[in-house]
Amino acid sequence: MGTHRILVMNLGSTSSKIAVYDDDKEVFNETLRHTTEELAPFGDVVEQFDFRKDKIFESLEKNGIPVDSLTAAVSRGGNIIACPHGAIGIDQAMIDYLTRPEDMAKHPSLIGSMIAYDLHKDKGIPVCIYDAIGTDEKIPLCRVSGVPELPHFTVGHTLNTRAMAIKCAEEKLGKKFEECTFIVAHLGGGSAIRLYKDGVNIDSVNDDEGNFTPERGGGVGAKGLVDLCYSGKYSYKEAMKLFHGKGGLIAHLGTADAIEIEKMIEGGDGYAAIVYEAMALNVAKDIAKLAATVCGKVDRIILTGGISYSKYVSDYIKEHVEFICPVEVMAGEYEMEALAAGCLRVLKGEEALQDFGEIAATAKDRIRIYPGVEPYTAPARK
Repeated sequence: MGTHRILVMNLGSTSSKIAVYDDDKEVFNETLRHTTEELAPFGDVVEQFDFRKDKIFESLEKNGIPVDSLTAAVSRGGNIIACPHGAIGIDQAMIDYLTRPEDMAKHPSLIGSMIAYDLHKDKGIPVCIYDAIGTDEKIPLCRVSGVPELPHFTVGHTLNTRAMAIKCAEEKLGKKFEECTFIVAHLGGGSAIRLYKDGVNIDSVNDDEGNFTPERGGGVGAKGLVDLCYSGKYSYKEAMKLFHGKGGLIAHLGTADAIEIEKMIEGGDGYAAIVYEAMALNVAKDIAKLAATVCGKVDRIILTGGISYSKYVSDYIKEHVEFICPVEVMAGEYEMEALAAGCLRVLKGEEALQDFGEIAATAKDRIRIYPGVEPYTAPARK
């Protein structure tokens, strides 16, 4: 079999990260930046499809990579239904779900899935998403909350946390990922703290239930939250923004820039120091919380994501959790490489390609706490 030429897409709110791999060798990568003015005419994320697709194809052609040379495509997935980790084939049913009108918080990465599916229809090449945002493998014991209508769930940075855990197992421990237990803390504008045991993400702390971040409000007292929501001061969207976009460091210090905040601290800003260290301490508390699920038997704690570049933050967290096990700082993101590697395993027949229809049919069972207990479904928000 010849070389597989894989287009990798990871689209964010103001950027389109793209790369091309010939098997496991990167031959091209670029991050396309999109200004506020460029995106202003589009009311909904889905409306950006033609604009983003044209920009990506123009970049490929300009850099000597004809679209006709691609033999496969993989994308970060969008707000997909609760699913297992791994590769899921992109089909019309998936696109219909990702673009459903009732989803008021569509993730821009869904456009990558739409572009990949267009390539599949036009060129007949295989396309998939990998380690989707909706990956949820939490065990029932860790899913129960004190409010039956609101069980715990997992959502967010599966792609990078799982990739870093696999990398740590192979390169640091010389073992298979499936033989290890890791706690991985992805620290960025949002966060995700995951417990991986025997290759499965059995427990997690999402950034809306635990630590706060540069842009997220984190977990707060339930009574106070209910009072705030019914105070009449905020609409639904405004209240949501307090926790997703305008919370955390931005709310306290007016900026989400860690470098700027560390300069404030160096300049003697005591309040900035308290808030910044509180963010790090809350991450450490959540790591320790997940360690309890496996009785403290953890092989490595991994700090990753953009904020883990900060020695200030990483050292603070390490000091508070090294009593559990050694800590590895694996700063940055490994998402593009992880997407390409996952797609390549499918193309080589080393990993199965999952069917979205089958996943959708079993999604409720995946997040069910106990047989016969229906999981809560949030109403559509207008």
